[in-house]
Amino acid sequence: MEKKVKIVEIGPRDGFQSVKTFIPTETKLKIIDGLVEAGYKKIQMGSFVSPKAIPQMRDSAVIAETVLERYKGVEFFALVPNLYGSKAAAKAGLKEITPVISLSESHNMANVKRTREQSLEEIKKIREELPDMKITQDIATVFGCPFEGEMSVEALIELVGNIRELGIHSFTLCDTVGMAYPTLVERVFCAMKKNFPEDKFHVHIHDTRNMGILNSYIALQNGADSIQAAVGGLGGCPFAPGATGNTSSEDLVYMLEQCGYETGINFAKLLKTAKYVKAKIDGNFSGHQINIPEKPCVITQE
Repeated sequence: MEKKVKIVEIGPRDGFQSVKTFIPTETKLKIIDGLVEAGYKKIQMGSFVSPKAIPQMRDSAVIAETVLERYKGVEFFALVPNLYGSKAAAKAGLKEITPVISLSESHNMANVKRTREQSLEEIKKIREELPDMKITQDIATVFGCPFEGEMSVEALIELVGNIRELGIHSFTLCDTVGMAYPTLVERVFCAMKKNFPEDKFHVHIHDTRNMGILNSYIALQNGADSIQAAVGGLGGCPFAPGATGNTSSEDLVYMLEQCGYETGINFAKLLKTAKYVKAKIDGNFSGHQINIPEKPCVITQE
């Protein structure tokens, strides 16, 4: 019997946000079209942030309205940094958002210009003012911070406990700069499942040290409810020095399918979309299969 796994595509947000040259809205939509055609049922379509902070995301409302009209069977959601962005996402028609807070105090200041306590207050306002909105809380730098180093599991348990008191029970544990390693991932997910057995925990791993797929697999083996990845492995955090590409969606799908998991994703269609992304976008790609020629090389002996 095949084992099922839910893969969430985050390329249109975490992949695109690090690209300096503005990607035409129609190109973004065509990429999302390809992802949906490949079989994705959940896609992070962008973020509702200030255009001054991340100009690439200035068309998020248009993207959201278009894909929600175009695809009725797909869950689209967006990252939001504050209440203002949350309301903008709601106005665009989204039913799920992901506020972000960092486990690291210093990264939280660099990322959203707030202390963690201030971020918790902002999340509380979002929960109170948008009671019908589904919220999955992103927690950045769970496995390590570029400013503070490896973070403690005890600090994560405390932060998750504080967020749960606000009425949120779904979390994405993010390896923002790719500092995670297998035993740490195992330790973190075992601790979360032990302390909060009724809650949902998802994983978001960067491939900075070539361990994106390995760490994602370890998270899955230890109870992760879904795995996030970006088409082509495109990505990198603008506010985290050293952050490079995300875990590659097509590489991850290939590995999981070969290991007997049912992903629901058509690999050939996903790879075609990944190659289109690389052809159209000048960015940081960590994917491997997008570089494999369509036809294998034939070696002849004389």
